[in-house]
Amino acid sequence: MEVIEAKSAGFCFGVARAVKMAWELAGTAQRPRMLGSVIHNEHVTGALAEQGMTALSHPDEAQAGDSVLLRAHGVGRAVYDTLSGRGAAIVDATCPRVAHVQQLVKEAQDEGRQPVMIGDPNHPEVQGVGGWCSSLVVFSGPDEIAEWAESIAAAGETALTVVSQTTLRREVWESSLKILKKQCTNLKIFDTICDATHTRQSEAALLAARVDAMVVVGDPQSANTKHLTEICRLHCSRVFQIESADELPWAELSGCRVVGLTAGASTPASIIKEVKKTMSEEKIQGEGMENFAELVEQYTNTLNTGDKVTGVVTAITPTEVHVDLGCKQAGYIPVEQLTDDPSVKPEDVVKVGDQVELFVIRVNDVEGVATLSKKRVDAVKVWENIEEACANKEVMEGIVTEENKGGIVASVKGVRVFIPASQSGLPRDAAMTELVKKRVKLRITEVNRARRRVVGSIKVVQQEARQAAAAEVWANIEVGKRYTGTVKSMTSYGVFVDIGGVDGMVHITDLSWSRIKHPNEVVAIGDTLEVYVISFDPEKKKISLGVKDRSTNPWQVFMDTYKAGDVASVRIVKLMTFGAFAEVVPGVDGLIHISQIADHRIEKPGDVLSENQVVDAKITAVDEEKQKISLSIRALLAPTPAPADAD
Repeated sequence: MEVIEAKSAGFCFGVARAVKMAWELAGTAQRPRMLGSVIHNEHVTGALAEQGMTALSHPDEAQAGDSVLLRAHGVGRAVYDTLSGRGAAIVDATCPRVAHVQQLVKEAQDEGRQPVMIGDPNHPEVQGVGGWCSSLVVFSGPDEIAEWAESIAAAGETALTVVSQTTLRREVWESSLKILKKQCTNLKIFDTICDATHTRQSEAALLAARVDAMVVVGDPQSANTKHLTEICRLHCSRVFQIESADELPWAELSGCRVVGLTAGASTPASIIKEVKKTMSEEKIQGEGMENFAELVEQYTNTLNTGDKVTGVVTAITPTEVHVDLGCKQAGYIPVEQLTDDPSVKPEDVVKVGDQVELFVIRVNDVEGVATLSKKRVDAVKVWENIEEACANKEVMEGIVTEENKGGIVASVKGVRVFIPASQSGLPRDAAMTELVKKRVKLRITEVNRARRRVVGSIKVVQQEARQAAAAEVWANIEVGKRYTGTVKSMTSYGVFVDIGGVDGMVHITDLSWSRIKHPNEVVAIGDTLEVYVISFDPEKKKISLGVKDRSTNPWQVFMDTYKAGDVASVRIVKLMTFGAFAEVVPGVDGLIHISQIADHRIEKPGDVLSENQVVDAKITAVDEEKQKISLSIRALLAPTPAPADAD
């Protein structure tokens, strides 16, 4: 029999934390107590009882001097008041994620909103959450919600805050939300299903679909285990829920080649190992106590100033963030130690349930608290990243924040990087302010952490990008290929166009079909042009480009429009000693000989015509082979009558 164990089987963070706290309390307190079962698992509670920890069924049973552990499921606010009133010391093992749900319903009530929870009304977690507001409405699923939501909608607008039991099945949550969203508009929705629960359930579903049978290990009272079993049964016909290896259904498993194994969040690793090895016909004994010993060792670790630790965010206030460090001290991050950006709210930096790395600033063993800093850890990481980027010549991104003497300053992951003007990538006479507030790519060229000095270069990145682009252009260039380019510079005989790392030359005669005297008549520096390759020389690195649209040949336009004998309205484009050139259609000129300008003798064309003047002229001849046109103004003029003879 092949046994496949789900990766996420067993203790989740909240349960592991509660068990560690319970085991430490059992070994150190004079009168250790727990209010109810610390978790739903008789093996764990039995082991704790052997260490002297007894259970209280009600907070009124507590006595002065008792150390009372509050279980991972959490309790209502009144329980804290009762225990404190009876002189008992409270050890709060409430799962941080459950504590977050409690805070959400409390805030909802303070805001005048109706708290709504999707979950099992009889589950201890749900009942504990209900103790943090005066009227928590609880529904087990969509069937119960439908009628209530309809009545709420009919009664008028009601502000609702919706949360979920942390171990709720996701499909129940999502189907419930669909109904609420349809009937209610003023909703605040908080998906408080534990990520570990969702991952565990997803893995169980995938595993169940590909095995012959599934074994789910967990206490029969555990809601988490029950939900796992339900999910597995949706995908596998043979699913067995057991509490220990002694309950393995060997007869039903007979003949199964592949069996999947998963476990609820309240199941110790030792029991999972025992079940797996038993199924593989390898018995294991005595691991339970070793497992607990490991938990105690982890939990009793002490903190020292300067330590780097990992904790889980349990609560967020306007002034500080509370963190569970898995040890005796309660950790908190003052808001000024959260981030370097004073405009950012704490909840924008971290969320309840986040696992974060922190630096221990101060430890107060008397009060049992540790002051922590996130920004110090972040700063160290950033400097390490900057130094590594410099060594590896990595390209980084930053925002230019200001113009500085001799250059500009960019913020890269919160570190000020000075970029000299010569490395800004701008032309020498350009204003540095052009880059302020813009995102740029740069390379770190110098790092001095002791002086907190970092120097970077935008120009280097631009040059490398241009070289790479140029190599790509030369590797694929061919005559006739089209590019979208940018006009970089201009001369009297043409313009240079950047087609992606390489500049090509567009001669003035290839800029337009019309006759122009200077490129600035049709383009400007910075313009985008659609160009095509006329010719190129890889050795000399020269490219000749054109802009004229070859698909619309002006000569063909002329031939389709006019013929010899037609009259056209033409524009005088150039005056010569022997005549004038006139544009018939854009790109096609005809010659008006000096003898055809007027009906009388003139000294020069300028005596009668001027450039850009529009006149009517007759097309007297067309040479298709040489693409030449002869025009005549004189042909359209009435002949001047001869002078009469004198008597």
